[in-house]
Amino acid sequence: MATLLGQQELDARVEFRAFGFQESDESVVPVPFPDDFNRGVFLSPHVRRFDVFSAGHTHTAAVTVRVWDGLPDAEDGEWEERGEIAYESVTGDVAVWGSGRSEDLIQLGRGGMWRVRVLCTGRAEVERVTRDEGTAHRVERYVIDFWPNGG
Repeated sequence: MATLLGQQELDARVEFRAFGFQESDESVVPVPFPDDFNRGVFLSPHVRRFDVFSAGHTHTAAVTVRVWDGLPDAEDGEWEERGEIAYESVTGDVAVWGSGRSEDLIQLGRGGMWRVRVLCTGRAEVERVTRDEGTAHRVERYVIDFWPNGG
């Protein structure tokens, strides 16, 4: 059974349905966010970066990030979207990108290879709100789990 090492709550500023996570040291990211963003693909891996395609155009998404020492249990709940990828971090620090770089920094505790699972709910509602009313705040919600690759 995996042990939770850390958890953070943060807001991701989404623009043009896009936000991403990448190595904090931008000099080791060959193609920085938002270059080569894959529109319409929920979770897209890149070298030392991964991107999320949101259902809402411009809004603030609620994000819970959890760091585990091994593979966490399957997440129950009614998730509208989910994906899992491999991710490499050089420094162990991950920057959050949306409408620019956020002040939030995800601290993994070490560099290396990681697995990342991204779960999302609130997609249908955020699409409706951003289309009909304008900017939404924390309607679309994400849970992002990191654990050592192979753990």
